Amino acid sequence: MFGPLVCKPGASRNNKTGSWRMESRPKFLKKDCIACNMCLLICPEACISGQGKNNYDADFDYCKGCGNCAWICPKKDIEMVKEGHSPAGAGLPVPIKEGPRFK
Repeated sequence: MFGPLVCKPGASRNNKTGSWRMESRPKFLKKDCIACNMCLLICPEACISGQGKNNYDADFDYCKGCGNCAWICPKKDIEMVKEGHSPAGAGLPVPIKEGPRFK
């Protein structure tokens, strides 16, 4: 019998790899989460943690910003946001709404 293989990160736990992140990072909206754990299972760095509805977060010390979690979320409760500040200067992430992953 085969099932999903969930591994803990190896070398990345010893070396904080979040600085390798792409231009974006996941933002967990915590509104419509159904606790399906798909984001947790698909994360290549195993840096997503949480339990129960609307209670998941990514550890940005290790997150690479690949967007797999946002892509697989059945409720679209995770969006990818650009690193940095909003145009208004409020220090809030800017949502990314372009590209094939976000259609």
